[in-house]
Amino acid sequence: MQSEQKRAVLVIGLQAALSDGVKDDRERDELRRIAESLAEESGTPDLARIYQDVLLKRVSIEAATAKLTEPGQRQLAYEMAVCICDADGRQSDPERRFLAELRKLLQLDPDQAAAFENEADAIVVLSEAAAPAAATGGLPVAPGPAMAAESKVSEDELDKSILNYALVNGALELLPQSWASMAIIPLQIKMVYGIGKAHGVDLDQGHIKEFIAAAGVGLTSQYLEQFGRKLLGGLLGKAAGKSFGKFGGAATGMAFSFATTYALGQLSKRYYAGGRLMNATVLRETFQTLLGPARQMQTQYLPQIRQQADTLDMGRVVAMVRGA
Repeated sequence: MQSEQKRAVLVIGLQAALSDGVKDDRERDELRRIAESLAEESGTPDLARIYQDVLLKRVSIEAATAKLTEPGQRQLAYEMAVCICDADGRQSDPERRFLAELRKLLQLDPDQAAAFENEADAIVVLSEAAAPAAATGGLPVAPGPAMAAESKVSEDELDKSILNYALVNGALELLPQSWASMAIIPLQIKMVYGIGKAHGVDLDQGHIKEFIAAAGVGLTSQYLEQFGRKLLGGLLGKAAGKSFGKFGGAATGMAFSFATTYALGQLSKRYYAGGRLMNATVLRETFQTLLGPARQMQTQYLPQIRQQADTLDMGRVVAMVRGA
């Protein structure tokens, strides 16, 4: 896939992320950060302008899809868009309309499109199974002075569990299949749910997603960033009209989801052990301080991450999310 086609796929990904409307400045800033980060990593400065072009409607979905001439490229763009629209749960009406228009413009094989949509729906169901359904939503901060919660498991056990989740999520990022990236957030939700429960706190999906967002880890943006790295790193086999079963040599410098997951786990442990007294600002600042050491650990654990990638398949990941 040439750089022009890669940019077109990223344009479609950003349009998917914005298809249900930009909700706040934090979301816009996160998407801008991703575009700038991908530009820096790839050495392609014009990628940093893609976000502004999409936001200001200077580039159309028709123009982007017209640049994708190979069936594998078109299928990849559609899979990326579906995953991004599914990132925060069930698709909204604007997202469904966007995907319907995209499907028409890409002239996809109906059977292939339907097969992937079914696969994506299965991952959404997995995400819902990772924790109880949302009841009230909102960040579960204690309303007043609170005692630190006493964990029902040892700190060493929690640290081991966090590391295991981080290793698996790092490995998932090394796999070329689209479902692999989709499985990362359900596992993060399950990890936070387990940490809360270990401290005697029953969480629902709404609380967990608010907590993850407050830490500065966007659900939609996380998918977009993962796909962008895979695309620019040449890891997505379908971009070349191929489908690789395992990770390739382009994966050497990746597995960033290890650091994100590990830092998120350590933040969760502090938050629930401390009586849930951190506000959103403190959560975000603390997450950033934890992210640096986690990135250093990522390099240290890369051999184990690769080893995990060799053994992962969809059946095993499904079983992990379901707790089997």
